Amino acid sequence: MDNIETISPVVESTTTSVFIEANTVPLQFAEMENHHIIPVFSRDNEPLISHRDFIKIAEDVAATVYKDEIIIPANIRVSHPIKGRIPDARDKPANQLHEWEKTIYYERMMFLVEIPSIRETVDGNVLNLTIGGVKSYSQDNLSGRKGSDEHFKIFIGFKNQVCCNLCVWTDGLQSNVKVKNGDQLRYEIMTLLQEFRLERQLTALAKLPQYSLSEHQFATLVGRCKLYQFLPAVDKREIPSLLFGDSQINVVARDYYHDASFCKQDDGSINLWKVFNLFTGANKSSYIDGYLARSENASEFISTLADSLETGNSWFLT
Repeated sequence: MDNIETISPVVESTTTSVFIEANTVPLQFAEMENHHIIPVFSRDNEPLISHRDFIKIAEDVAATVYKDEIIIPANIRVSHPIKGRIPDARDKPANQLHEWEKTIYYERMMFLVEIPSIRETVDGNVLNLTIGGVKSYSQDNLSGRKGSDEHFKIFIGFKNQVCCNLCVWTDGLQSNVKVKNGDQLRYEIMTLLQEFRLERQLTALAKLPQYSLSEHQFATLVGRCKLYQFLPAVDKREIPSLLFGDSQINVVARDYYHDASFCKQDDGSINLWKVFNLFTGANKSSYIDGYLARSENASEFISTLADSLETGNSWFLT
């Protein structure tokens, strides 16, 4: 692996970079900070760690670990709004409410913090180092009291600048972080960033363009992916796990022909870097809660597929 490229770009917002779609909407940090109410534990009315605090802690840790790098403010996507109103507006019809009479927070949130001064190129695609997290209040026991576990997902990986697809691998993901306060959350993020070995992930990504599937192999892969979800559980234990459903596999098949950046070659062949990006592109339709699990699964699945091309032994290709 060559030395990682270091640049000094102009810092700009990335709020137009759609890394997840599904039922999410973009959100400016200032709106979250100034207008969203904060959920509390019902037994003692103490606040949970807010989305705003989660993002600030992650940005602060990133600035500490990567103190000499360019860091772009968080790109935020949210879903599942929890709406309310102030007491004085309790009897108003909804269509007569003023904006200042409404309250809101979002149950689920995902954000990315990019570090564009740490980047690498794979198969002509620029990858930026990216840190982020997922928070869903649906996982917390809101009927408890402060000191109950609060649940987070945190990750570090790379974002493909061509398509905003995320490359998240197992050693860059903590999918079940349980903390009781902000200091513990800071520690968990710091540990993840300090232990992450980006060269290892980049080496794995750089290998993928070296492997190719023929048109017949790709068609077999798509067919096997569709069959996988109907296999008996005992058979699934013998082959690599796949978390992608039928609708997402359909997107992979469609984009094999039509994606401007990752479609097949004229002879029908396609390298595994492109196949990987077809899967991570299809993952954009996942809801926030399942996004990171499928992102990690795409990495493991394609990596296993690369290994099987060397051994000639893969259920998904035979």
